[in-house]
Amino acid sequence: MSTVNALTRPGGTIGMVLPTLPQGPNPSWDIGSVARTAESAGADALWACDHLAWQTPTLECFTALAMAVASTRECAVGTGVLQLPLRPAPLVAKTAASLSVASGGRFVLGVGVGLHEGEFAAMDAEFHARGKRTEEAIHALRRLWEDGLSQPDEVFGGRYRQAPAPGAVPVWIGGSGDVARRRAVRIGDGWMPLFVPPDDLRGRIVRLREECEAAGRASDAVVTSLVLFVSAGTGPDERRAEERGLAWMSSLYALPGHKFAKYLVSGPPAACAEVVARYFDAGVNHVVLFITDDQPLDQFGAIAGELAVSR
Repeated sequence: MSTVNALTRPGGTIGMVLPTLPQGPNPSWDIGSVARTAESAGADALWACDHLAWQTPTLECFTALAMAVASTRECAVGTGVLQLPLRPAPLVAKTAASLSVASGGRFVLGVGVGLHEGEFAAMDAEFHARGKRTEEAIHALRRLWEDGLSQPDEVFGGRYRQAPAPGAVPVWIGGSGDVARRRAVRIGDGWMPLFVPPDDLRGRIVRLREECEAAGRASDAVVTSLVLFVSAGTGPDERRAEERGLAWMSSLYALPGHKFAKYLVSGPPAACAEVVARYFDAGVNHVVLFITDDQPLDQFGAIAGELAVSR
């Protein structure tokens, strides 16, 4: 079983978002060390967010994942998610192919249309055509990867090839709405929503499975995942876990923290692990923990430990 296929193993798997979006004054950019420790703590996958123009410092996602690949041996690595319309498809194809080959096939390309109009303006990209451009780019990526195995591609002028050619890089579709889910059914290998409670997500996964069958695909053809914002605390710190998490999210999005209160999972690690287990019960294959802290390892390790005990 490949590393990526292993993300669907019975009982569910967990991943962690790498700290490439620090909100404190003295960030650490030692992503390699974080990745190595997270893998040892039980991370089945490590993910990097994508923002090319943002209100706080952020590492470019492919660069961060290259550091993670070099520092790990078994876990999957992926973009969670790449704003595909902001980049030329041939450049994404080349970078994704390089990471896939360098990691021994551990790379997952999570893509989304993007939500922040100001970021598109900063990159001189068309915001309102982003859905169409995303689908066109996904088709172009797959053609480039496949053509690289056999013959030059017309995108590169006839005599040039997209190489190395990794074959089929898994493409997971980000987004919580119906459009994103249906896009995953039509052209995705996975679906990665966020901000969806377990009971609601259960119904959406049932619809996704039904839509896959209606489209002539196997009901389990699309890997189901979820990005979950978490703030765990122990002892006296337990009471401040929600406060800390909301303050961090407020800084990240430049919005009042109370807007995220219903989406943040907070409390002792055991309670956070119980929520993760509810998502597994709802049909999610892979839960990605977005720890709302510049130093996520202690919290991730505590939650991963609780999950290991309960399974």
